[in-house]
Amino acid sequence: MKVSKLASNLVGSEIIKIGNEVNDLKAKGAQISNLTIGDLNSNIYPIPQELKQGIEKAYKNNLTNYPPANGLQSLRASVSNDLKKRWNLDYSANDILITAGSRPLIYAVFKTIVDEGDKVIYPIPSWNNNHYAYLTSANAVEVQTQESNNFLPTADDLRPHLEGAVLLCLCSPLNPTGTMFTKEQLSEICELVLEENKRRGADEKPLYLMYDQIYAMLTFGADHYNPVSLFPEMKDYTIYVDGTSKCFAATGVRVGWGFGPSLVIDKMKALLTHVGAWAPKPEQEAVAEFLADDSAVDTFLDDYKQKLNTSLKELHAGIQDLKSKGFDVESISPMGALYLTIKLDYLGKTAPDGKVLEDSTDLVFYLINNAGMALVPFSAFGNDKSVPWFRASVGGCSLDDIKDCLPKLEKALNALN
Repeated sequence: MKVSKLASNLVGSEIIKIGNEVNDLKAKGAQISNLTIGDLNSNIYPIPQELKQGIEKAYKNNLTNYPPANGLQSLRASVSNDLKKRWNLDYSANDILITAGSRPLIYAVFKTIVDEGDKVIYPIPSWNNNHYAYLTSANAVEVQTQESNNFLPTADDLRPHLEGAVLLCLCSPLNPTGTMFTKEQLSEICELVLEENKRRGADEKPLYLMYDQIYAMLTFGADHYNPVSLFPEMKDYTIYVDGTSKCFAATGVRVGWGFGPSLVIDKMKALLTHVGAWAPKPEQEAVAEFLADDSAVDTFLDDYKQKLNTSLKELHAGIQDLKSKGFDVESISPMGALYLTIKLDYLGKTAPDGKVLEDSTDLVFYLINNAGMALVPFSAFGNDKSVPWFRASVGGCSLDDIKDCLPKLEKALNALN
């Protein structure tokens, strides 16, 4: 039996693979702090009560037929108003596209802009850009980033690769690191994009920037910056990816939105009519009402962010405590999103059973079985398996879970030779 070449060579998500292993072990009674998937335990982090009530009301009112292909007018208007209030971005409802979460948006950006063999640039580590590049037969240029710059690309990192590229993919706050661009860092990159586009002729594709800001509302003491607010002329080249999944703990509600140049958004809309990636109508109706209620949004975010930040700080403090005890570990102070970036420099060590931990995946499964702690290696985000950095997502765990796993981590690392 044969399938397409694309399907034959498609690589599944390493994050989901690890998560499935964790779920299997937990079903057998294992006590594991699951710091893998970028999801939220809905019993610890429920969606806003007003949003829940709005969804229930919409179903009771039988709003269960097809929504418009680009999303309900009421939701697109609410998004438009929120963008203006929150980020001082001027996008009409017609330039906003509603989808079932942000993944269809990213796929549509790639399919709308990228032809086979076109150059696409993205930093590593970063979430899923390698898979979308594969799905579009792009010429993927992976730009290695450095710990010294919080694993974010600099203008100098990107400059050698821009010639001939059609898409640059950026994310802030960044999945997997939870780190963020400063105003200066993002400004320098935007200036590069503008300079590159000035060099191009009328018959050439522009260099577009896909800017994923799905975590933009989840920041801890740092300001979020975006390209068009910094440089209005970037509006012709920037496609934003955003939505409710992370900012409202609504990963399963599946309401995302993208916005950008009219030509691109219209083509993305046309493409997705053939995919059927619409957000459910009742959820759209409820999000439209909730997003327009500034007081409800702010009250929810204040409480939600405080809880996330407390968990991130607890985990960061625990790693730093291990570092002070002489363990070969490091972590980067959390800035936003759900994630802490952790270094566990124990590749090549030998476990008590004699197994050598040859790569980051080996270490992940050693910790699952011996520390009751599940992390995601940076190899799931494009890096080599020799890189000893890991993503820890706190959304699926309670604060007590995090406190409980730290002594187990210390014991498991101590057992390595």
